[in-house]
Order: sequence, then structure tokens, then C-alpha cells
Amino acid sequence: MNASAPLWEFVDISNAYPGVLANDSVCIKLLARSIHGLLGENGCGKSTMIKTLSGVKQPDSGQILKDGRPVQISDPQVARAMGIATVFQEFSIVPTLSVGENIFLGNMPRSSLGVVDWKRVHSDAAAVLAEMEVDISTEAITGQLSVGEQQLVEIAKAVAMRASMIVLDEPTAALGEGEIERLHQLLRTMRDKGTGILYVSHRLDEVERIVDEVTILRNGRVVRASGETEINVREIVTAMVGEDIGEHYPKERNAEDEVVLEARGIATNAGVNNVSFELRRGEVLGLGGVLGSGRTEIARALFGTDDLTAGRVVLNGRPVAFRGEMDAIRAGLALVPENRKFDGLFFNFRASGNITAASLGKLARLGLLDLKREERATQSLIDDLEISAQAEEKTVNFLSGGNQQKIVIARWLFSNAGILILDEPTQGIDIGAKIAVYNLINELTRDGRSIILISSDHDELLAMSDRIAVVQHGTIRRIANAAELDHDDLVRASASTGRNREEGEALA
Repeated sequence: MNASAPLWEFVDISNAYPGVLANDSVCIKLLARSIHGLLGENGCGKSTMIKTLSGVKQPDSGQILKDGRPVQISDPQVARAMGIATVFQEFSIVPTLSVGENIFLGNMPRSSLGVVDWKRVHSDAAAVLAEMEVDISTEAITGQLSVGEQQLVEIAKAVAMRASMIVLDEPTAALGEGEIERLHQLLRTMRDKGTGILYVSHRLDEVERIVDEVTILRNGRVVRASGETEINVREIVTAMVGEDIGEHYPKERNAEDEVVLEARGIATNAGVNNVSFELRRGEVLGLGGVLGSGRTEIARALFGTDDLTAGRVVLNGRPVAFRGEMDAIRAGLALVPENRKFDGLFFNFRASGNITAASLGKLARLGLLDLKREERATQSLIDDLEISAQAEEKTVNFLSGGNQQKIVIARWLFSNAGILILDEPTQGIDIGAKIAVYNLINELTRDGRSIILISSDHDELLAMSDRIAVVQHGTIRRIANAAELDHDDLVRASASTGRNREEGEALA
């Protein structure tokens, strides 16, 4: 462990909201030349601590020390001036501006005349992206990028600041394995040059690889200070949850021989190219590949979001032609989207309104929605999925990420979907909520439903899939039993360009 004096230190920090003590006398020491993991389940107080360090919230009591001296971080501008860069889980990009403009927003390079030097904006931004080994045009409009690419732009903003302390809240939630490894290498380089890094992530296998020390919160208090917990997944989970939860990936094998869905040479204008595979009853078919490989585009093609330009989809032995998502829903398909906040939820609705949104016809009487019937119909799902009791009192924007994700899944259970496409279903949710999703996958397949699982977490994909199809450049390069693959196989297969497809098909 690094024995140098703390770069930043929280001393007995407490923060309260009405009825909730978010932080209770929290002490954390952040060292230079160290990557410090701040861990805990959703609601443990991590986000409030991040807001305190970044100047968004003032602590109710306690002190913040920089280089051993008390300071007051009164607002985010003061935090930036003190050398703190924060990458929040919620993006702060301006979608209508270019990548270069977003990277230097609020700190634009200027000429000797005091006007923005646009040439330097883009050349300096390009240098930052090159340092990160990210291939994105600085002229691209940020709102037109994928979620993962937008996440990389957010991180580039922090890198461009050359801050002495970088706070990263779920920085890899939307990234593939290749992007994660490049980011980790960049963070190690920055650490070795003296930058302090506070790293928050629910991907514990990833935390195990990258952090030097950890502080673990539970119910607003520090339950393990740095140096008190061995950095391995099982020890961390036990400290976070308060008990040994056993198997991290509780996989059941429920696949049968019956084929319920076939894709036969399907293609779209969104980049899907001659994709063929079969999905069996009770099976979890994983789609693996790097960011932008075409996994999500395949999901959109199956769900009728993007029109097919070639090939066909066969459902239970019969060809189908979906003219849109409603046709797919009526046929028994469901899609849990990658970005639940923008594509999966109505944030001004409570849980019941979100759960019934795809199947309102079940609740209509004389063409009108029966709200009491809606609440009765959804209560069993809320209970069965152990969704927070607050879900029927508050709109979903007040709920944790895990509860939000379970509400999206509940929508498709209410619609009685037989085939569920889950695109990054555990992205940004804590370990307890992840295990709840894994157990739900087991329940669904045990009931004879089939799952297409898209995940950038290779450990999750390998553990929870029966078979895995590796996607590259919009086509499937290889299909194999998950038990025959390992982490290195997925990395090599998804990065390969010369491997011919017949080799992979022989493994199907």
C-alpha cells in the first residue's frame, strides 16, 4: 500500500436528506499515485460522497482536507480549479455540439485575441483521444454517437483537464472489453505520473484488476477502510452485502432441443450483415463482441425496430415479418434496451404505469384504462421481483438502477413474452441487483422462456450463457458452447479479422 501522505482526505463527513442519513461520519484517504475503489450497493452513500468531492453538495458536518489543509469545495467550478475532474454516471455532454467542443466545454483554447481557437480545439481534442487510443472524429456530433462512444467522450473531458484527482463513477458501464482495457491502461499511466483516482464501479471482477485499495460503504457508513479488505471479489461482496452470498453467477441449464427462433441471413441498413443463428427453448444465447460490433443492431432487427433488407426471421417454425415493435410484442418478443433511462422507462410514471406500458389492452374497459385494475395486476410482479415498496409511491426516477431494471423486465413478464432480448441487463446496477437479475434469468428459462443476452462483461456472458455467438462487423463469426470458451477466446474472436466463418460455424 502507498505510504505517502493523503492527497485528499474526508474526515467524519456526514450528509443527510429528509428522512435519510446518506453519509454517517465517513472517512476516506485518497493518495496520489493510487487508484482507490469506492464500493457498495446502490443506496450505500457513494453518489453523495462523489457529489461532495466534486462540489455539487456541501457536507452537513466534517472536513475535507487537501494536502493536509482544510478546504471548502463550494461548487463544481471551485472543484475544477482545485484540480478535481469528475466523470458522472449521468452524462453531462451537450448532444448538439461536436466531440471537440464537448471535450473542452468551459475551457476552450483561445487565440492571443481572446477568441476561441477552433483549430486548436480539434487538434488538442484529437491528441487526447489518441492518448486514449480512441478512434472518434472530433468533428462528429456527440448526440449521434453510440452510448459507449459518448462515455468515452465524457472520460476524454476529464483527461483533457490534466487534473490531480479524477473521480470516475461507473466509467466502463457502456464500454466493451477492448475499450475497458485501454481505459485501464490509461488510468495506470496517469496514476504512475502522480494522479489520484477515485474509481466507482459495480463490475467487481474489473475492480479486482484495476484498484490498489478500496473503501466499502454500507448504509452510509464505512464498513471496510482502505487496507482492511483483500481485493478479491468474494471478500468485497461479503463486506458490501454483510454476508457471504455464495455463488456470484448462479447459472441453471434449462435449454431444450426445440428451436423457437431462427435468423436466416438477416441484414439491415444499420449494419447487420448476413446473420444466421438458432435460439432454443429455455436457452440463454449470449451475443459477445466489442463496442460497435453490431450486437445491439441484431437485437433491433429481431425486434422490428430496424427493417430487414434481406433474410427472414422464423418464429416457432413460421416466417414472420415485423413492421415495427408492436408486431414483435404481439408475437411474444421483448427487448430490454441497453439504455434503460432513455429507451426503457417513463420517468414521470410510477412502477405500475411502466410495467403495463406495452400491454395496455389487457387493462382497458370500454376503451378506458382502469387504474385500480392496473395496480392490482402489477402488484404481484412488484412483490415477486422484490422491487422497492417505494415504486408504487414515487415515480421511477427516484428508484435505484437495480429497481429500474427490474421494472423494465417486469413489463415483459406482464406482456407474457416468450423470448426476451436483454441488452446489457446488469449495466450500472449493484451486486445484489445483479444476482436478482441472474436468478430471474434462471426462473424465466426454467419456465420455458428463451433469452438472448447481450453483455460487455465477459465473465457474466461466459457464466450465464448456454451458447455464445461472437459478433464482429455486424455478422456472427463464431458460435460455441459457453463451456468451451474462456475470456481470451472472446477477446481474440471479437478482435479477429482474418478468421473464416466456417471455422466458427463448425462449433455451433
